[in-house]
Amino acid sequence: MNLDSLLISRDAALLGVLRPALEKISVNVQVCAETQPGSEMLARRKFDAVIIDCDDLQNGVDLLRTLRQTQSNARSVAFAVVNGKTTTQDAFQSGANFVLQKPLTPLHAARCFNAALNFMVRERRRYFRHPVDMPLRIILPHSPELAATATNVSEGGMAVRVLSKLPKDTQARFGFTLPAANISLELKGEVAWADGTGHVGIRFVEVPQSSQYQLDKWLTDRLQDEMPDRLQGYAALT
Repeated sequence: MNLDSLLISRDAALLGVLRPALEKISVNVQVCAETQPGSEMLARRKFDAVIIDCDDLQNGVDLLRTLRQTQSNARSVAFAVVNGKTTTQDAFQSGANFVLQKPLTPLHAARCFNAALNFMVRERRRYFRHPVDMPLRIILPHSPELAATATNVSEGGMAVRVLSKLPKDTQARFGFTLPAANISLELKGEVAWADGTGHVGIRFVEVPQSSQYQLDKWLTDRLQDEMPDRLQGYAALT
């Protein structure tokens, strides 16, 4: 499992420098040549890194600013590519984490992406969901305990399959044992969504620090198993 990036630019020379630098560190790059299709892609798909050609693409800086307002990519690592119009300070104020200056050399690109790699892995770690088939206890106030099955787990919640009806915003405690770790946790959460067919999304709202540490460590181990060797050391640091 490589990381994913989106380059929004029509500059073929820029792509020629960026693609080898990204592929060397196990980052896939998808290219969009216009701001409007790029904006639509950012609205529907999650990327670990977003690279925007701010000065040589119409409305590039505006796209950088709106990136931080998207639901999927508000916290993605953002690179602004500038060419004399946008200052480094303006790029940072518009939401960039890193700034690349044209003409861009392979050495500069490699140094920038290597410096940013840990942040990209951390972003992947934040939204990473590990598929499971895990027994789950749902403990509701003043009601019998329910049995359910968790189908994936992330640091902020889980997807659940349950026969009983759980309306949106229902709060409960969720007890489970992490597979292959023999670690039992009980966390408070609430129903974030329910599709009416027994599939429910749970958002964790109260997690003891020790439990969060155990969950994060377990997820990091699972993430490392899926990542190329080049990225595993970075995953361990997040």
